[in-house]
Amino acid sequence: MELIYKHEKPLFITAAVLSAVFWLMLTIGTFGLVFIYLLTAYLFFLFAHSAFISHLKGAGVKISEQQYPDLYKKLVEGCTKVGLSEIPEAYLLRTGYFNALATKFLGRHFVVLFTDVIDALEQQPGALDFYIGHELGHIHRKHLSRRAFIMPASILPVIGSALYRAQEYTCDRYGVACCQCEDDIKAAIAAMAAGDTRWQSINLQAYLSQINETSGFWMSFNELNSDYPWLTKRMAAALALSKGEEIKHPSRHAAAWLLSLFIPRFGMGASGAGGLIIVAAIIGILAAVAIPAYQKYADDVQAYAPMNPVNEQVVDYVDSRNGASVQRVSDNKAAVLIINS
Repeated sequence: MELIYKHEKPLFITAAVLSAVFWLMLTIGTFGLVFIYLLTAYLFFLFAHSAFISHLKGAGVKISEQQYPDLYKKLVEGCTKVGLSEIPEAYLLRTGYFNALATKFLGRHFVVLFTDVIDALEQQPGALDFYIGHELGHIHRKHLSRRAFIMPASILPVIGSALYRAQEYTCDRYGVACCQCEDDIKAAIAAMAAGDTRWQSINLQAYLSQINETSGFWMSFNELNSDYPWLTKRMAAALALSKGEEIKHPSRHAAAWLLSLFIPRFGMGASGAGGLIIVAAIIGILAAVAIPAYQKYADDVQAYAPMNPVNEQVVDYVDSRNGASVQRVSDNKAAVLIINS
């Protein structure tokens, strides 16, 4: 069976030729400056996309022979049928807002449980205690009341996001304290990761092993600039607490720490790079303004350079004729003579 549509190749060749002509003309017309903008755009895309991939690995459930083997079997069979030798990584990711929240209005606190959560945990109602306890933790610790006060510090690089992640870990501990058994903790967090039905068949050990992937640059960088820890880490920390154990997560990449020092916090969530997007946009705007401005400045300096010998002659002439003390002030565009009699 021929999988390539008959018109695809000729259309691709046509598009490739037209595109090559366009890029060539653009390169000549901008004297190569277009590549600076293309580099900025590529960096913007790279970091923005890395946020999603990191979220996928940190919060989603990786499909493998150990984790949902029925889905993995379908993935392998599909690759065989289409002739794909390398099996891509596959993850199960919960879409939509599957959680609970706490809020405050005119001095009163509110806890909101979403019906998706209630329905999903119908067979494990004790898991709702974790959600309720988590939100009560926000209220008890006065996280909502203090946000306005700590707002100036919360936008600082590294510190702001680290504070919010710490608050999430704290509230998870409240959730653990409210649960009656370890299975309730597993169910509550697994439902956030795998959804309202698949959480019941999650392979816990396989899911927790994904923590080993969080030490790489991209996952470290995006977690450092996120308000939420990776869900795999939250699961491990909560289960360890329920057993009275301490847990040590893999260390983050050193380069991610360094780069994060230049990324302010703008209220990013678990997926990622809201503040980074703003920073990238600012860099693009500054580049668009600064490069032409610098070019104009360089042209002006070059244009007025021939005037320097004339300036010297004028100063010498006035000094010899008037016997005055002459001081020249120049800004590379015009000469100003200050004559002191």
